[in-house]
Amino acid sequence: MAQPKGTVVLAYSGGLDTSCILVWLKEQGYGVIAYLANIGQKEDFEAARKKALALGAKKVYIEDIRQEFVEEFIWPAVQANALYEDRYLLGTALARPCIARKLVEIAQKEGAQYVSHGATG
Repeated sequence: MAQPKGTVVLAYSGGLDTSCILVWLKEQGYGVIAYLANIGQKEDFEAARKKALALGAKKVYIEDIRQEFVEEFIWPAVQANALYEDRYLLGTALARPCIARKLVEIAQKEGAQYVSHGATG
């Protein structure tokens, strides 16, 4: 186990990628706080919470941010006719800044030095 390097707030979904990065961060010596954002997806948040804790997260935040996601990101994108390749509305891409904003808020609240994500690629 590496020497303690500080605390990181991880955008966590409970899937393979974010679970692997949670374990890897722990192995690298970071304390990990997992953050799950409910933006309207169908997900078993309680199962994801249990998994994160079982993998070594020291704390798990789960926040319902559907209203602000719709009001501050989706609705302005619809008003601006924000399309991807002129074919379909942006969806997942719009969630990223909303989630990132919450990651930073939690990092500030917790005194964490880092934020991270575990997305593929």
